[in-house]
Amino acid sequence: MAVEIIRSPSPVLPPDAGASTPDTGVSRPTNPTPSNVHNKLLEHVKAISMVEREPFLAPTYQIAPQPKPPKGAERYTQETGIGYEAPPFEGREHQMEQVMDKLEEKGFIPVEFVESETKWFYNELGIDDMYFQTETPDAIVSHILSLYAGKIAAYARDDHKLEIRLDKEAADHAVYIDTSTPGISLLDGPKYEDRIDEKYINISTTPEKSYRIESFRSDSQLPGGTDQKIRCYFVYKCHFANPNPNPDETNIDIIGEARFLQKATRNTKAIYQEAISNAVNRTGPVIEIVNVEGTMEKRLVIAYRQGSALGMFASLSHLYHWYGLTSSRKYVEQFSNGITVMSIYLRPLPKPVSSARHPPIDASIHQIMKEISLLYCVPQNKFSTHFASGRLSVQETIYAHCVWVFVGHFLNRLGSAYTSLLSVLDQNNSSHADMLSKIKRRLRTETFTSEYILDIIQRYPDLVHALYLAFANSHYVQTRGEHDDFLPTLSYLRLKVEKVLDDQELKALISKTALNEHDEMVFTAFRVFNSAVLKTNFYTPTKVALSFRLDPSFLPEVEYPQPLFGMFLVISSEFRGFHLRFRDVARGGIRIVKSRNREAYSINVRSLFDENYNLANTQQRKNKDIPEGGSKGVILLDWRQQDKARVAFEKYIDSILDLLLPPTSPGIKDPIVDLYGKEEILFMGPDENTADLVDWATEHARARGAPWWKSFFTGKNPKLGGIPHDRFGMTTLSVREYVKGIYRKLELDPSVVRKLQTGGPDGDLGSNEILLANEKYTAIVDGSGVLSDPEGINHEELVRLAKKRVMISEFDVSKLSKTGYRVLIDETNVTLPDGEVINSGTSFRNTFHLRDNQAYDSFVPCGGRPESIDLGNVDRLIKDGKSIFPYIVEGANLFITQDAKLRLEKAGCILYKDASANKGGVTSSSLEVLASLSFDDAGFLENMCVHADGTIPPFYVEYVKSVQETIKHNAQLEFEAIWRENEITKIPRSTLSDTLSLAITKLDEELQNSDLWHSVELRRSVLEDALPHLLLQKVGLNKIIERVPDSYLRAIFGSFLASRFVYEHGPNPSQFAFFDFMSKRMARMKGATQNLPIRQKQ
Repeated sequence: MAVEIIRSPSPVLPPDAGASTPDTGVSRPTNPTPSNVHNKLLEHVKAISMVEREPFLAPTYQIAPQPKPPKGAERYTQETGIGYEAPPFEGREHQMEQVMDKLEEKGFIPVEFVESETKWFYNELGIDDMYFQTETPDAIVSHILSLYAGKIAAYARDDHKLEIRLDKEAADHAVYIDTSTPGISLLDGPKYEDRIDEKYINISTTPEKSYRIESFRSDSQLPGGTDQKIRCYFVYKCHFANPNPNPDETNIDIIGEARFLQKATRNTKAIYQEAISNAVNRTGPVIEIVNVEGTMEKRLVIAYRQGSALGMFASLSHLYHWYGLTSSRKYVEQFSNGITVMSIYLRPLPKPVSSARHPPIDASIHQIMKEISLLYCVPQNKFSTHFASGRLSVQETIYAHCVWVFVGHFLNRLGSAYTSLLSVLDQNNSSHADMLSKIKRRLRTETFTSEYILDIIQRYPDLVHALYLAFANSHYVQTRGEHDDFLPTLSYLRLKVEKVLDDQELKALISKTALNEHDEMVFTAFRVFNSAVLKTNFYTPTKVALSFRLDPSFLPEVEYPQPLFGMFLVISSEFRGFHLRFRDVARGGIRIVKSRNREAYSINVRSLFDENYNLANTQQRKNKDIPEGGSKGVILLDWRQQDKARVAFEKYIDSILDLLLPPTSPGIKDPIVDLYGKEEILFMGPDENTADLVDWATEHARARGAPWWKSFFTGKNPKLGGIPHDRFGMTTLSVREYVKGIYRKLELDPSVVRKLQTGGPDGDLGSNEILLANEKYTAIVDGSGVLSDPEGINHEELVRLAKKRVMISEFDVSKLSKTGYRVLIDETNVTLPDGEVINSGTSFRNTFHLRDNQAYDSFVPCGGRPESIDLGNVDRLIKDGKSIFPYIVEGANLFITQDAKLRLEKAGCILYKDASANKGGVTSSSLEVLASLSFDDAGFLENMCVHADGTIPPFYVEYVKSVQETIKHNAQLEFEAIWRENEITKIPRSTLSDTLSLAITKLDEELQNSDLWHSVELRRSVLEDALPHLLLQKVGLNKIIERVPDSYLRAIFGSFLASRFVYEHGPNPSQFAFFDFMSKRMARMKGATQNLPIRQKQ
């Protein structure tokens, strides 16, 4: 995944040594900077020296420097410097005659100028013969007339400035010609490069709709004596000899486009061949610089996956313009294996034009190569106009873009008035809670919209400049002195003469500069961001997305009462995402959220962090039986990038690994400033839209050298040691224990229980619930629509769908009774058996669970969006003070809001919430992690990985059965504890679930940090009870203690004792209960007492 940089030796900028970075004065609430981090502000650049640099060649998933090539082995283009040679156009002279004849017929150009204008067009503009072969004489005449008209118009202007704007777009090709000053980005005018990006390059994602581009800048002087030159762009639809090659095919003669293969020189093909071979196995770009022999030109070659960097073509122009370079020729080539290659010939501006701030071309190229990976992360950032105009550097604009994302999520929009209202109203009063919820939602969506925040930031580039300098001062690191490959960018060096303001000085500057309170609030959030960032890959030489490890203590307690332990923010052009955890050792799934349209995306953006926080919090409560705390990761795809789920996931994972792993390859992955200063390990798993991606994440972590690669992701393929939740029904096993527990306590016959289920036979939880269920299904809702039959849905047909993992759209409706029906989401005006007309199948599906015209006994949500039932609609489920659902087991996470649960329970519903019922998957994942940590690599492959021939290790089979029994046992323990406490205290079960979780979590943390852990005898005794017997027999306790991290063993020790104690004695035990509990254990250790009910069942 790493961005690969291949280069011939080139000069670099050595900094002065010894200048230390002034203190920024930014107050960080926790995790002070480790003393070993050396941060330097470069105060002077005295000279630019030539330093030989080794080329780096990074394989697909392993980054390692390669030996330096022998002297003279640098690659050059051919002596002429031409990487493309169009085949001679035999009819060129004849075509010229035709064009001149037609021009004379037109009569617009004086006869005596026709020949000179025609020859100027054919010979002086750098246009090769491919254009003349493609265009008709009439089209060429039109272009020549347009250019001549531009000259006439320039003569009539006072400044004699020649302006030509010519474009022609046909079905299979396009031509754009305009005039511009080399090295200057135009903010107005036709913006042809932006148009080419949007209309041709961005959509080049399949061989059927791919376009190649050629661009030339003329060297000839234009009338008027200005610095302007003519720039031509030619776009051609691609024609591949092999449009559907093997995905891993890299042979350029097989995947190349016909015109490219015809025109490209052998040397160009060799350069592209190497770049493609490296790019095909990665997500990030491959970058190469080649010297053009006998010239000052440098050829920049970039290869990347099609569609992974939208807007890159125009953004690159802004980048090299910033460094005082211009291009003579540019090419964009598409290859049928999904790779795009850009080739740009760069040269310095002429001396009179070049500014003193522009360094020599070698230094500029060095910096451009570094900044391409930054640009690749967000090619079209929200502040690119400031970059194009030269007002802000690329680093400053991308920094502003990232903080804009941060501000949109975390600006304190509720204010003191909401806090005061919160203290006055009674949140236990349902009407008060409903009003607070609505006020909170409205304040968040209407006070500071993303557009409003963007508009504020746009108006203060000088404040962005000052705040960026403080950020850079904290996170830029230099590691190897004079020969440091990770040199500061030139725009950073330009900041050396300015004072780095500390936090108080920045506060004063913002207060002085901001025109109103809202502007000041936005830029105060910049200061919060700077103070919260503990580490970032922003200055890592190679990256594919921008990641920030944040100290979450800035979150207001009134909005987020449960404090987070850690927070990651990840930003790319395809997505934005978070990873949140409530403990150091924590685990949870990674989900990808998609949006149907721009409006849905706007809603998802506003709820992204809160949904992530609530999911992680739910995970924290449901993880009460396991050593890991709760975490969750959410990736929100940009509304224009809904087909980029895999690309987004890969970038998300790789950029987080940048912050978890130590650097291994100088110049590619260099050290970062780590203000956290401690090792971090994240444990992740599959969730919505990521189940098929976890294998890649596991392999990628191993390839990047993560020592914990085996435990990084759970739910992976059994060939990698995974225990798939869906295959073994892990999540459903826990849900079923709660459903069965209710039937057992109330002595119900399941076969007559009328059941509604959301989440159909195509999903993990829904399909396994159907396969394990023995109730009378009367309605099922899934992604395709609604299936209902008051007489009972045919069970055999449901089982068929569940085994096949398909939606109810494939249900055989002939097996429904006369009162049964199916309504699909794309259906309209459907008449139900009782005569009711359904206007919209989609609306009917979305609100079916709220209908009260059908009798049910049990409701088991196994799918659906969070907060499908909330205070705003829960009253529809209550009739005459009674819940229409007597029993609810919430299998789907966050399906019902807590306040709605309380309303339902008050109306008589027996309800078990998600944090209790849906914990089978986390238990399975935890035990999968434990096995991966306990075995060494060889033992793991032998005992936990299904072999290549499909052979399943006997240990794996037995271990899966052990996991299933543990899930059922833990669910039974909690079910009984909640039922018992509810009967004694009458406290709602959904409240007791949280109370139990908090009690277990609190006691767990106390036990981990108590002297009990230091008793070796007790520690070993608890671990022998808590660890699966199969692991103890296979690996042995001593080896497990040796291999499993101490923090993880502490967590096992604490969680096991805490959960067993609270399940037995409740969340509010007497002061002697724990003493009695531990006395029995100690007595058993000494052999005085036998058969106490403490040992965990396996």
